[in-house]
Amino acid sequence: MARYVGLDAHSKNCVYAILDEQGTMQGEGSVTTTPMGLSVMCARHDLAPGTPVALESGTMAFYVARQLTAVGMAPVVIDAHEVRSKALRPNQKSDRRDAIELCEGLRRDLYRTIVHVPSEAIERLRETLGRRRHFVRLKTMQVNAVKRLLRTAGLRHLSRSLQVASAWTKLREAVAFDPSLHGFVLAHDAVWHCAHEQILRLEHDLDRQAEELRPPLDRLQTVPGVGRIVALTALAVFSDVRRFPSAKHAASYAGLVASSYDSGDRVRRGRITRRGSSELRSMLCEAAHHAWRPSNPFHPYFSSLCARRGYKMAVVALAHRLCRILYAMLRHGVDFDLHRLAIEEGRFEQVRVRRYRLKGNRTPSA
Repeated sequence: MARYVGLDAHSKNCVYAILDEQGTMQGEGSVTTTPMGLSVMCARHDLAPGTPVALESGTMAFYVARQLTAVGMAPVVIDAHEVRSKALRPNQKSDRRDAIELCEGLRRDLYRTIVHVPSEAIERLRETLGRRRHFVRLKTMQVNAVKRLLRTAGLRHLSRSLQVASAWTKLREAVAFDPSLHGFVLAHDAVWHCAHEQILRLEHDLDRQAEELRPPLDRLQTVPGVGRIVALTALAVFSDVRRFPSAKHAASYAGLVASSYDSGDRVRRGRITRRGSSELRSMLCEAAHHAWRPSNPFHPYFSSLCARRGYKMAVVALAHRLCRILYAMLRHGVDFDLHRLAIEEGRFEQVRVRRYRLKGNRTPSA
C-alpha cells in the first residue's frame, strides 16, 4: 500500500506525518535534521524506496530534499505560499498541523507550484552569483553616497566617474582641503575597495565553476549583448530547461510576460508580472540595452519598438525575446543564428527628401 509523508523541516528538528491511500494516519513524530535522523525516520516506519515526501520551500528545503534523495525517498518541494493558502486552518499554525497538511495535500494531489531542486553545482553557482550581486550593490551604494556629499559641497564636477580605483585616488587628492569631507570620502573609499576585492575573488570562483558549464556557456555568449555574467545567470536560473514545456513558460518564469485580465467581453493587458527570478530579469534587461547601438543585430527590432512604445517598453520587450532565444538555444543545443531574426545584413543607405533647408546647408546661428 502506498504511503505519503509530510515533513515540516527546521534547522534542528523535522516534524513528520505519514498517511496511507485512504488518509489513515500511519505514523508521526520528530527527528533531527541530519542524514542520520532522516534515515531513522525511514527505518522506523519501513518506508519503501520512492516514497513521496512533501516539503515546504524555505531555507532548509534543498538540503533536506537532497538528504531524502540519498536515502531513497522522492522529495517534493512545494511553494510555501500555496501551502499556507490551502491550509485548512491558516490561523492555527503548528509544526504537526503543517506536516499533516503537507501529507494530505500530497495524497490528494492538491499542489501545483512545485519548486525545482537544482543540482549542487547549480546551487553553488546561484550562491556565488548572489554574493557577487550583493557586493556590486554595496559598491554602487558607496558611489551614490559620495556623489551626494560632493553635490551638497558644490563639487558636483568631481563625481562624474567613480567606477575605478584611480578615480577614487584623484578624488581623495581633490578634497584634501576639506578635512571633514576628506574623512567621509576615505570611509566610503575603504568600503568600496573592500567590496571590489570581494568581487574579484568571487569572479575567480565563477571562472572555476564556469569550466563545468563550458559548452552551454560558450553557446549563450554567441548572442549579441549576452556576456559571461548574463549567460551564467541564465544557466543558474534555468538549471534544467527540460522542466519548461515551451519558451513561453520560460519567459513567464522570468516574469517577462504581460499580466492579463480576461472576463466576459473585457480583455486587458497590463504590465509584466515580475514574478519569478528577478536576477534573470534584470540581467536580460541589461543585455537588451545594447540593442540601441546600430551595430547590434537587434537594433531594427529595438528602434521600431522605441518609436512606437518608448525606450523602456522596448528594453522589456527585447529582454522577453532574449529570454526565449536563450531557452531555445539551451533546449535544442544550437548556437545563435543571425538569419532567424528576420533581418538582412549589409550596408544600407537612407535617402532623406526635405522640402526646405538653409542656404549653403548651414546651421542657424545662436
